[in-house]
Amino acid sequence: MSTRYLLLAEGFSGDPHYGKTMRGVLRYRRDDVAAILDSTRAGEIEEGVAVVGSVEDALPLEPTTALVGVATQGGRFPPEWIDLLRSCVEHGLDVENGLHVFLADDPELRALAEERGVELRDLRRPPAGISTATGENLSVDATIVLTVGSDCAIGKMTVSLELDLEARRRGLRSVFVPTGQTGIAIAGWGIAVDAVVSDFVAGAAERLVVEGRDRGGELLWVEGQGSLLHPVYSGVTLGLYHGSVPHLLVLCHEAGRTEIEGAGGGPHPIPPLGELVELHERLSLPVRPAKVAAVALNTRWLDEDAARAAVAAAEEETGLPADDPVRFGAARLVDAVVAAAS
Repeated sequence: MSTRYLLLAEGFSGDPHYGKTMRGVLRYRRDDVAAILDSTRAGEIEEGVAVVGSVEDALPLEPTTALVGVATQGGRFPPEWIDLLRSCVEHGLDVENGLHVFLADDPELRALAEERGVELRDLRRPPAGISTATGENLSVDATIVLTVGSDCAIGKMTVSLELDLEARRRGLRSVFVPTGQTGIAIAGWGIAVDAVVSDFVAGAAERLVVEGRDRGGELLWVEGQGSLLHPVYSGVTLGLYHGSVPHLLVLCHEAGRTEIEGAGGGPHPIPPLGELVELHERLSLPVRPAKVAAVALNTRWLDEDAARAAVAAAEEETGLPADDPVRFGAARLVDAVVAAAS
């Protein structure tokens, strides 16, 4: 039986930040979504999908798996979600969870899942055997492209997916390499590097690019995490950068954002794009210097004219091709990467 998701987004389905897992799966696995659960919006339609108020209301739509569709700050469940998760299990649904709290570690929920014959899949649980990087990453016979960003939650995963889709439309042997829980839910494989012991993040990234090549990829789009500038999440960013040893980078930025969000103790200003290009290139490993090939802008808060002006300004400032791959298509960015790789 194929997977049909009930996207659990109680209280967050209208939030583009904390509901990003739901939105990512809606965009890239729309055909696999049976319904969205959010009692605050029951009866509405989101991206052509019915929003229901309870697990019972979703059952006629024949979901097989409940996917936690939110990414809360700190990766913990709101208290009211415990009853919701129990209801999913009691009604025979497998549960996929991308938060830092592992459902399979809850004795009561695990016992209930065993009784009902369903699986609890914690997407952020690191696989066994991860250790430090070995250098095998440097022998991967593929062009490795990492998305990096001026801040968190600005679209690095989306950019990677859009560029991968465009590359595959051209017939290139392209693979999206998932490094976070939403990417794993979309692609069906990967490692959530932010849940790996810090010394082993680079080793996890190495394992991912090796697997991406084993999956047939000659062009690997590694999903970026965090930001080198972020006071909270920069550690995972640097480990992923050095472990994936990219040949090329795509710098992602939300047009109009001037400060790091969610850091505390600020303000934490975002430097100009030209400085960000220099920073990211300077921090690459000497054994494989990486160059920024293009700039991907998120212009969702701008109108059409302002969006095109922001793209033009980014190109003028950096001297690099720039575009919003969601709004205007990924062709120019893929062109830039292919040209830089040749």
